[in-house]
Amino acid sequence: MIERLAVIGVGLIGGSLARALRAADAVGEVIGCGRSLENLKLALELGVIDDYVLEPGDAVADADMVFIAVPLGAIAGVFAKIKGRLPARAVVTDGGSVKGSVVSDARRVFGGNVPSWLVPGHPIAGTERSGVGSSFPDLYQNRRVILTPVPETDPGAVARVRAMWEQVGSEVTEMSVEHHDEVLAATSHLPHMLAFGLVDALARMRSNDEIFRYAAGGFRDFTRIASSSPEMWRDICLANAEALSGMLSRFGDEMNELSNTIRSADADALLSIFERARAARERYVDGLEPSTGAD
Repeated sequence: MIERLAVIGVGLIGGSLARALRAADAVGEVIGCGRSLENLKLALELGVIDDYVLEPGDAVADADMVFIAVPLGAIAGVFAKIKGRLPARAVVTDGGSVKGSVVSDARRVFGGNVPSWLVPGHPIAGTERSGVGSSFPDLYQNRRVILTPVPETDPGAVARVRAMWEQVGSEVTEMSVEHHDEVLAATSHLPHMLAFGLVDALARMRSNDEIFRYAAGGFRDFTRIASSSPEMWRDICLANAEALSGMLSRFGDEMNELSNTIRSADADALLSIFERARAARERYVDGLEPSTGAD
C-alpha cells in the first residue's frame, strides 16, 4: 500500500497511474504537481489527485512513492528541486522513454552517484493524446514496464516499484540502461520518426491537400502517432540521439535497397521481402496486445 503518492507531471501517463492505483485500492493519498494550474485543477475535479502543489519539493515532502512523468528535458530540473526534500522512506521512479539521459541527469544533479532511492523505469504504454483529461485507469493493464536499476540502486526500492506496477496489471522486466535505449530506439522511437517524417514530407508537397483528402485507413493508422507531443519527441530524439540516428541510418539503407529493387522490377526479391516481413510480424507481434498509442 502506497500511503502518499506524489505525481510530478499529471498528464496521460502520471494521471493514468494515479487512477489505476486508486482502482486497485493500492494508494492512500495522491498529490499532484505540474506546470499548468488549469490541468491540476482539472485533475482535482476528476478525482485523479487529492490535492496539488506547484513546487516539486513540496510535492515529495511527505511522499513514500514519487512518480516523475515530465518530458525528458525537464527531469534534471525536477531532480534539482526535490534534492534534500525527500523523506527517508521515499522511493522515486520515472516514466522517461530514454534511460541514459535520466541516469546522466541524476549523476549530474546528485554529485556523481545515482541515489539509492531512484529506480529508473519506463512503462511501455500511451496514446497520442495528452493531458489528465485523457488519462484512464486501464492504460497499464497487460502492458510491459521496464526497470533499469543501476549498481547504486537499492534492491528494496526496485521491489517496491515492481510491486506498484504489478498492482496496476503490468508485466515488469529489468534490463540495463544501454540495452533499454537500443531496444526502444528500434521499437518505439524509430516508428515515431517514420510517422512524423512521412506526414511532414507529404505536407510539404504541392498537392498535399489532395494527398490527405484521399488518405486511406492504412495511412491514418500508421501516422496516428504523429499527433503525439512534439515537445516530448524532440526531447526523446536529443536524449537518445546515438541509438536513434543509427537506427534511422540503417532504415534509410533498407529503403534505398527497396527503392532499387522496385526500380529494377525484381519481382522475386520484392516477394521475398514482403513474405519475410509478414512472417516476422506474425511470429513476434500477432497474438500480443497491440500498443494503443505513443510510448
